[in-house]
Amino acid sequence: MNDTTWTTPDLTGHRVLVPGGTGAVGEGVVRAFLEAGAEVIVPTRSEERSAEFRTMLGHAADEHLHLVVHDYTSFAGAQDLVEQIVHFRGGLDSVVAPIGGWWQGSTLAEITEQDWHSAFTVLGTTHMAVLRAALPYLTDAGAYTVIVGDSSAWPVPGSGLVSMEQAALLMMQRVAAAETGSSRRVFSLVLGPVTTRHAEGFVEAKDVGTVTVAISAGPVPSASIGLHDHGEVQTALSLLTAGEAR
Repeated sequence: MNDTTWTTPDLTGHRVLVPGGTGAVGEGVVRAFLEAGAEVIVPTRSEERSAEFRTMLGHAADEHLHLVVHDYTSFAGAQDLVEQIVHFRGGLDSVVAPIGGWWQGSTLAEITEQDWHSAFTVLGTTHMAVLRAALPYLTDAGAYTVIVGDSSAWPVPGSGLVSMEQAALLMMQRVAAAETGSSRRVFSLVLGPVTTRHAEGFVEAKDVGTVTVAISAGPVPSASIGLHDHGEVQTALSLLTAGEAR
């Protein structure tokens, strides 16, 4: 992003958990928080994946990056992860959850039980497990942000399970925001096509990361924010910096 009005906030000591951080969009989130000086905790599937991700980040992977091998896809696993972070880091300030992936398969009338399990149940359970474990521990210094795609609102034939799962996550954010009121800040970012190491889009993965940093650093109450082009990135940053969001 080439915006001279944006100044990266100082998040020194800010503890952020980024489940899904090794993914293409997650990489942009991790880079942005590291640039802000935060302590960034990224769970991975294996030591090999940790090493690969650290190499991919290059010089950005400094002493503030904490890669931990941990399965957080179940309620028990996510609870254990969060409790370990709170114990060893002294607390948890923010969560940014770019958990997920794309699924292309059959029509809804043709899906198998395995399709349903892998494309809806597993991802939905993982998001719910992380939110229920982390939300009670979050400090006033940060926020919880779930990242979804436009498929949450626009049906894609042959990828209906993705649309259903993403729509459920949007409602999860709204319910969590309503239930916690002013005691917690819970956001959703709704993304159009994103430029990553795998694809070309209309916003950069690093831009997504920059907006999540602004959310965690600022006082804006819970909201859902769309990021579909550079203009919407600039608008989001302006509103978040000013202390308001639509």
